[in-house]
Amino acid sequence: MGQKGSIIVLTGEGKGKTTAALGMAMRAVGHGFRVAFLQFIKGTWKYGELEAAKRLKPELELEPLGEGFVHVDPLNPDPRDVEVTRKAWEVCKEKILSGHYFMVVLDEINYALSYGLLPLAEVLEVLKKRPDHVHVVLTGRNAPQEIIELADLVTEMKEIKHPFSKGIVSRKGIEY
Repeated sequence: MGQKGSIIVLTGEGKGKTTAALGMAMRAVGHGFRVAFLQFIKGTWKYGELEAAKRLKPELELEPLGEGFVHVDPLNPDPRDVEVTRKAWEVCKEKILSGHYFMVVLDEINYALSYGLLPLAEVLEVLKKRPDHVHVVLTGRNAPQEIIELADLVTEMKEIKHPFSKGIVSRKGIEY
């Protein structure tokens, strides 16, 4: 593969973090690279990207590892949320450290970190010892400063206008 892998962070309050990561995954797959797209929060709900990913196998592996949207008290997280997140992280660690992938996307991991569901030190350690060629993309609001400092590329999505403010709910094909 030849090139040094990057750590890429997509964060901020605006829409588009997962969408941008999906775009990078599509681009990598288009070049014949293998991508693991691992979703921390998303679970059993039917997302458009799940159906699209089926068409891009085996190069793209998209795995929802969560149980759906969670609202966590960072000072007192539910033990079940911690357990689900830890299991998801074990899958992520294995994929990152395997060296089998060009890119590993950790979708919504920043939520897990900011909610106190996952130890930041452990994530930093894995990112630092990943194989040289592996690119890792971390998405979600509230990226920890330590992750931002370690990253090679950080993009902050800023909401300027969103249809939610007019009462428009999530739309199939746009938000999911």
